[in-house]
Amino acid sequence: MQALENRIPPPIVTALFGLLMWLTARYTPGLAPAYSVRVMVALLVLAIGVFFSVAGVLSFRQAQTTVNPLKPETASALVRSGIYQYSRNPMYVGFALVLLAWACYLTSPFALFGVLGFVLYMNRFQIRPEERALLTLFGSEYPVYQTQVRRWL
Repeated sequence: MQALENRIPPPIVTALFGLLMWLTARYTPGLAPAYSVRVMVALLVLAIGVFFSVAGVLSFRQAQTTVNPLKPETASALVRSGIYQYSRNPMYVGFALVLLAWACYLTSPFALFGVLGFVLYMNRFQIRPEERALLTLFGSEYPVYQTQVRRWL
């Protein structure tokens, strides 16, 4: 298993994809719906994204396990309650929704490639290694959880 310490932390990946999306929208013409509608949609999606991320952190804190995505091998509990009943990765769902909110605000269809790129990156370089570590830690309990709850939504 490749060491997770060598990976870029998910919040930094989110910020990098957000910057890429802004640059794309800045230099490509987008669709421009009414400003207030665009902002309201962006704020709604942002609020849902923040909810997912915060709910994920709170569930981990309540279970007294690590929130550090670079050290999944230090997890002390397999959290299956709260938001983790609906998504195995609610914090990453939240980050993706924040990027989607940014894309809505930018009103550039090209900005959606940033969201797609983030999801593909996270699946390959963050979630799969985490899943291998959790399988090692929690044995047969983790595959059961995987069959009951989706990776994203």
